[in-house]
Amino acid sequence: MQAQDYVVAIIFGALIGVVARLLLPGRQRIGVILTVLIGMGAAVAGTWAADRWDWHSGHLFEVTGRSFDWLVVAVQVGIAIIGVAVAAMLARAFSTDRDND
Repeated sequence: MQAQDYVVAIIFGALIGVVARLLLPGRQRIGVILTVLIGMGAAVAGTWAADRWDWHSGHLFEVTGRSFDWLVVAVQVGIAIIGVAVAAMLARAFSTDRDND
């Protein structure tokens, strides 16, 4: 794993965070910036986990000349969904606005 792979994962993570938010049902009480940051963290964590445990399917797709493994992307999106869900639960638990519950 090279440093540029992590940079690409961070950039790709912004999109992953938004996808995770769209896949979660209901309204999340977290902002777009936090969603993107969670996606970036999930992309880095997913890349690390895939390399650590050798989760590579060999089925690749290309975006602007870079190849991505479907299994690695699935791990990244899964981590992002969990991260967005946890952040939304925490935001709801610590919200002072109880009129809209």
